[in-house]
This record gives sequence, structure tokens and C-alpha cells, in this order.
Amino acid sequence: MFKFRHQRYGDNDKYWGPFTYSPGLPHFKTTSIMLNTGDDDEYPGCYLQFKIRGRSLIVALPPIIKPYKEKVTASGWDDATKARLGRDWYYNTDARMFGFYIFEGYLCIKYGRSADTSTKDKSWGYSLPWTQWRYIGLRYYDLTGQLCATINDADKLPWKECIKIQDAAPTKSFQFLDFDGEAISVKTYIEEMEHRFGTKSFKWLSWFVAPKISRSLMLQFQKETGRRKKSWKGGTVGHSIRMLPGELHESAFRRYCQEHDMTFVRAEDVVES
Repeated sequence: MFKFRHQRYGDNDKYWGPFTYSPGLPHFKTTSIMLNTGDDDEYPGCYLQFKIRGRSLIVALPPIIKPYKEKVTASGWDDATKARLGRDWYYNTDARMFGFYIFEGYLCIKYGRSADTSTKDKSWGYSLPWTQWRYIGLRYYDLTGQLCATINDADKLPWKECIKIQDAAPTKSFQFLDFDGEAISVKTYIEEMEHRFGTKSFKWLSWFVAPKISRSLMLQFQKETGRRKKSWKGGTVGHSIRMLPGELHESAFRRYCQEHDMTFVRAEDVVES
């Protein structure tokens, strides 16, 4: 006789007979309906899962659908092992999944083996165009915050041309003392990225949704900086930081120094390029 097996999902699960409820994580807002056979190994048991914006209800089921089984020749077994088991093969098992999930505008349909490899998985995916943001392009600004160059995605410029435009962006260099007192210099420039809502035949949605514009101060350090430098993990030699409204090179980098236990060098010691 079949005995229901609770399907553990998270640390805050609640159980009622064959049902499991999990509140999930607030930032993981997936919606799905999925029938899962389990893999008869680490995750046994057949179940049906309903998920709405991360919250899950799981119903334990009899083994109405079996996992995927693949007979594999055990080429790595020695003769003693083969003699003890009376065979030279084993079964490789994977779960089979049937249903769909939607996460951040991506629709995935599962219709069989779930092996976590693109060549063996039975699944199909599609990014829903009425939920996606499309990339518009990059803009570069001078030392006073005035627009000086633009790279539009529609222009389809060669990669080398884009690098030339980026390298020509006006830069400003600063000296600072790292958390350990080491003197280091950094070169900065301002880059802005724009995205608009809707892709493919749904680009018209951007008429009703404000664009996403992110302005960043790009940092190129002279040498490794940060508390991981000189370790096997390594420090950082370059990255970007989000700029606040009204900030320019110096004000943004001063804020960065305050947030990362660094000491900004006096303004008169700053080298411009």
C-alpha cells in the first residue's frame, strides 16, 4: 500500500496529511504548476507542486509516473565488484517533470526528463516580450557632466569602434589611501546605460513606462585594492559604482572612499587627464 511521503521544500514548511505548504522567499517570485516524479535517489517521491509568486503548495502523490531510467555500462568497475553484484551495469535515474514555470518574464515548459543539461533536458523556454526590457545604448559624459558621446544599439557599430569611443571618454584621476594606508591612484569616467520596456512587437509599451537609466562612475585602479588584495581571492582592479543625482567624478568617488574605509587625497593633489 502506498504511503505518502512529505516533500520538504524549505525551513518554514507546514504539513497537513499529504500537503506541504512553504511561504518561500519574498524575492523569489516564481509562478508554476509542475508534476515531478522525483529521481528515486536523492529526491524520491512523486508530487504535484503549485507555486504562486514564490509560495508553494505541494501534494504528495502515488508513483503514477516513473522517473527516467537509463541503463549504463559500468566501465570503471573492477572484476571483483562485477562478480559480487552479478552484473556490469547500473541505472542512472533522473526526475521527469511536466508543467510550466514563469520567472521574471521567462516561460519554461517541461515535458519529460530533467537532467540539468541542455542536451538531455526535455524543456522549451521563451522570454515573454511584454515583460522584458530592451537595451538602447550607452552615453558618455565629460568632466562637467555634459554629454560627449553616444553608442546606440541600433547603430550596430563594430566592437572595435565601440572600444574607441569608450577610450576617448574624458577621464579624471584621483589618489587615495587604501584601508591599509597604501597609496593608490584610480582613473574614472562616466558611463550611462538606457533600457526601455517591451521587446519585439511590444516595443510600444515603452510609451507608457518610464525608461531605466543607470549612470555609473567607472573605476580603473592602478593596482589591487580592497581587503582581499594580496590573497588568493585577490582585490579589485576595476568596477563601477552607481552615481547619485547631481554627482560628478569627485563627489561620487569621495562617497565611495567613505563607504570602503579609504582616505581620499586632497583636491589639489588630484591629477586630471
